[in-house]
Amino acid sequence: QVQLVETGGGLVQPGGSLRLSCAASGFAFAINDMYWYRQAPGKQREFVAVFTNGVSTNYAESVQGRFTISRDNAKNTVALQMDSLKPEDTAVYYCKTTRRSTDYWGEGTLVTVSS
Repeated sequence: QVQLVETGGGLVQPGGSLRLSCAASGFAFAINDMYWYRQAPGKQREFVAVFTNGVSTNYAESVQGRFTISRDNAKNTVALQMDSLKPEDTAVYYCKTTRRSTDYWGEGTLVTVSS
């Protein structure tokens, strides 16, 4: 079955960096679009970034220029490099993919940006 496991969250000071990773299994990773979403306390889950099965990427305006999504099809992983972090980036970050019209989510990893 489809499994997505996020790692790399933690506590970081404003202006710092973190790198999240999502390990995927149970589907043809190379042909699937891979997404990062986040959910801040008391807010709805929101789109962060996508890396399509081709070479295109897209970002939410709030993270454009600070976050970079990448994927390694040989290792079935997708990463999110987060730089210049702000307190408002505090959230649980989720990896997502869609297969046969069904969305699959990981359990998420918590990122806290605080001094």
